[in-house]
Amino acid sequence: MTMAESAHWQDYRQVRGGDGVVGNLKIRERVRSPQLKNERDLLVYLPPSYTHGHKRYPVIYAQDGQNLFDRATGYLGQEWEMDQTMETLSEDGVEAIVVGIPHIGEGRIAEYNPLPGPRANRGEAYLKFVVETLKPMIDRDFRTRPDKKHTGLLGSSMGGLISLYGFFYHPHTFGFVGSISPAYWYAAGGIYPAVKDAPFVPGRIYLDHGTKENSAARMYTLLMAKGYKPGQTLHYVKEAGGEHTESAWARRLPQAMRFLLRE
Repeated sequence: MTMAESAHWQDYRQVRGGDGVVGNLKIRERVRSPQLKNERDLLVYLPPSYTHGHKRYPVIYAQDGQNLFDRATGYLGQEWEMDQTMETLSEDGVEAIVVGIPHIGEGRIAEYNPLPGPRANRGEAYLKFVVETLKPMIDRDFRTRPDKKHTGLLGSSMGGLISLYGFFYHPHTFGFVGSISPAYWYAAGGIYPAVKDAPFVPGRIYLDHGTKENSAARMYTLLMAKGYKPGQTLHYVKEAGGEHTESAWARRLPQAMRFLLRE
């Protein structure tokens, strides 16, 4: 990272304070999207070993970035505890750069919807923003492993839908995906034929849901039929009593990360 580039990235806690934020979290404010014609802040978590050498790291592009690290910005005061999870996993050598992409208020649903139909769908433009604008920026400013094997998507609910779609429809960029409590019911279940019709993409898929929310079991069956192997390239979790909340996703996040980031 050059001095000019690093000037754009600031320590998150110095800028925002942060309710319980741990580790090395950066923020870059007002990142412009040519594809979406809007702007948003960008968050980047760096692993503990980042400042102690020249190692390069896998990168996870995570949706709803405002819910990942900080209770003060998280939905209903909850967060995924992404920073705490990654700090703990680093003790076992599981490390990655996590890019948190906050959503844009009322535009969230449209940006996370890539499916054709009567509902607003800016999902493809959003993915082009990630692929064409954010990824080159992150690869330039941080020590990443930029190949597709080490570049993934992660999201919950509608974020889980757009993440799975991005894995299949941007196969040259992404090599793994975590789709947590996904909203596959949206747009009359259009994600099912979209995935069924997509070519097989080599990589790793984590899929989960709780028993007190919409099931992702149908997608699990579809993915097995496409050739993904449980325990190898596909990991499915159905959590007893799990609800559609940030706290539930925080509970399941460690196993998701261990599966997606294993070598």
